[in-house]
Amino acid sequence: MRAVTVPLELDLDLNDVARGDGYLFVREGVGFAGRGVAARIPIDRAVEFLAGIEHDDRVGGTNGPIALGALPFLPGSPADLVVPQVIVGKSADGRQWVTSLDDADLDVDEVAEPVPSAASFSISPGVEVSHYLAAVAAARHAVRSGQMRKAVIARPIDIVSDQPIDVHAVLRRLKTTFGSSHRFSIDGFIGASPELLVAVEGDIVRAHPLAGTTRTTGDPATDEQLAAELQASPKNQIEHRAAIEMVRDTLLPYCSYLDWAPEPSIVKVANVQHLGSQAEGMLSKPTPSVIELVRALQPTPAVGGYPREAAIELIVGVEGFERGRYGGAVGWVDGRGDGSWAVSLRCAELSADRRSARLVAGGGIVADSDPLSELAETQAKFQAMLSAIIRP
Repeated sequence: MRAVTVPLELDLDLNDVARGDGYLFVREGVGFAGRGVAARIPIDRAVEFLAGIEHDDRVGGTNGPIALGALPFLPGSPADLVVPQVIVGKSADGRQWVTSLDDADLDVDEVAEPVPSAASFSISPGVEVSHYLAAVAAARHAVRSGQMRKAVIARPIDIVSDQPIDVHAVLRRLKTTFGSSHRFSIDGFIGASPELLVAVEGDIVRAHPLAGTTRTTGDPATDEQLAAELQASPKNQIEHRAAIEMVRDTLLPYCSYLDWAPEPSIVKVANVQHLGSQAEGMLSKPTPSVIELVRALQPTPAVGGYPREAAIELIVGVEGFERGRYGGAVGWVDGRGDGSWAVSLRCAELSADRRSARLVAGGGIVADSDPLSELAETQAKFQAMLSAIIRP
């Protein structure tokens, strides 16, 4: 297998390259879109496979062939990544390029505008609300009794449409509303995650765990007050501290140094506000690949709980559904082991015929969590994908 990378003269929108049947991972215009499938490979063999591809880089300093994919929630789960036949890349410094495997072509003439349509939708709970409330109460009891510090309880909803859901149109809407989030489309798994799990670039590693959530209202003064209440909330501070401590303790053995923010900041997206803490460090040699770090970190307390094993056991026992790719990780890796992976949040899993989708949302449960308040938090989180998919 041979790859050639050349400059891209046209300014293409990565969403329009991926369209409804391609591959996408992008944030603020930086990332990758792919078309076609050159190979599917197990995630733990991806770096070795990509490193073995002969690469003629006529741009210089590009990533070359990459693999994209999603890892399920449960730790140790198998997963395959896709190596697209054609990859369009955009970097933060404005460079653009196309990497083609085995002489595959990028047909820019195929790019077309999504056609507006009006469909009928139905929404139903994947598990009964009463079951979800009982699961939250069970998690709260486990925390109060000292079994764990935090557990994340989630619930699914199902959307059914009388027309196929237009993935290309959904991606464009997500770009408009959630441009600062990590937006992705991989094998019917689409979303806009605000949370960076881990990124590796050479010997630099970064993470940005989020935990602790409040709503947004559209009114700046009210949102500012809600943000202040979020930062002052003992419940949300406990939830966030569990997340950042786990990320720090997991990454430190791989690093010669690791810095993190002393206090969380507010990360605001269109529908909610989170507590977030950025961490950045230098990896020790031999440097681990981003896949190794994803395996070590995932799932974090932001989507699982702490301690991880006890929280996962509780989740499997009380939630009443299988999470699948929700709460896992989604991203890309290259042949050097560099890459960027987000936590799989604010996402939808589409059926093969694109006429149905499953959405999942959850929240961290600690000792003073209120089940009805947690229900309201999931309703706010669902809005990200609901507003992108439903067009009556």
